[in-house]
Amino acid sequence: MTDTPELISQAMQVLAVSPNEAARLCGIGRTSLYAAIAKSELKSLKFGTRRLITIDALRDWLHRLEQATDE
Repeated sequence: MTDTPELISQAMQVLAVSPNEAARLCGIGRTSLYAAIAKSELKSLKFGTRRLITIDALRDWLHRLEQATDE
């Protein structure tokens, strides 16, 4: 299992991550992440059978969440 600092370092270099990695990067559970995908709050894409979340989509989603809590 990858530790968080190493995962963050890797994320700065990659374009997309799996839902498991995205949840770990955000510090949330997979269930919460999949719920956001199901509600179309977080964009994801399918490549064959694999689901991926771009780092940009993850940043945008977190930014929107941050703005919503500031209001």
